[in-house]
Amino acid sequence: MALIAGLWLVHHGSGDGSVERPPAPVADVAAVPHARVPADGPRRVDAAPLPVSVPVRMRIPAIGVNAPMSTLGTGPDRRLASPPVGNRNLVGWYRDGVAPGARGNAVTVGHADTRSGPAVFFKLGLLRVGDRIEVQRRDRRTAVFSIDAVRSFPKDAFPDDAVYGATDAAELRVITCGGHYDKRTGYAANVVVFAHLTATR
Repeated sequence: MALIAGLWLVHHGSGDGSVERPPAPVADVAAVPHARVPADGPRRVDAAPLPVSVPVRMRIPAIGVNAPMSTLGTGPDRRLASPPVGNRNLVGWYRDGVAPGARGNAVTVGHADTRSGPAVFFKLGLLRVGDRIEVQRRDRRTAVFSIDAVRSFPKDAFPDDAVYGATDAAELRVITCGGHYDKRTGYAANVVVFAHLTATR
């Protein structure tokens, strides 16, 4: 996943410092960004990976997310592009990577906020171990993931291997901006949700 190493999501907030900022994860490992990310819950049980199919919608009941999904590529700087800012309720999926539900790490991203207010992943940091993420796919199957960890990492020390590293299981990464906000440079960190496939329907 070297193409998207050190992911940067472009911030499009109001920039006046007066708007509400996204809540940070309870478990914040910003001080040790290169550590392997552990699962916080009990020993997990994985469902068998699904065939490849394009994702069309993501639901995260615990924080009220119910959003369509679009495909994303990389820009000239070889970094993953961010979803368009005109639609606050939109999740992007890295189309050159793993499809959600298939074997490997599927990477999805979305804005925490925009100039017009909170966006799809504003409450991402409030998620807890065991919360459910559902991804509806074009093949009419739904991949159901269980959250293993929610972490915040400095953008200048992003742990690429922990986030994008190869795995034999079907896993999901959900990423947005977080951390300290600076009007000149934007958010200083990325919030990352780590999840694995537990069921299909």
